[in-house]
Amino acid sequence: MDIVFIRNLRIETVIGIYDWEREIRQPVVLDLDMGADIARAAKSDHIDDTLDYKAVSKRLIQFVEESEFQLVETLAERCAEIVLDEFEVPWVRLTMNKIGAVSAARDVGVIIERGSRD
Repeated sequence: MDIVFIRNLRIETVIGIYDWEREIRQPVVLDLDMGADIARAAKSDHIDDTLDYKAVSKRLIQFVEESEFQLVETLAERCAEIVLDEFEVPWVRLTMNKIGAVSAARDVGVIIERGSRD
């Protein structure tokens, strides 16, 4: 299996459990590794034969910007579902970083893997 990746996709959204967090937009940063077979695209040199990372990015930006979840876990799960279902990806590893959630840490968040890497 080949992997198409997206790194440091920064999106502003409403996320958090505290009242003050429900009134502001905060950045989350996504890193994705997505299983794909790029052999056909490498042969044809045509975008229709590969996983279009720009389309994936645009879809996730639209979804995350419009969302208002309390938990990073829920947002990460929904993003993984979008990638698997809408882009026919068999496997995804998604890292979601909620920058600044813990003042003494640079990064906090979750890493999830969904689907099959067969």
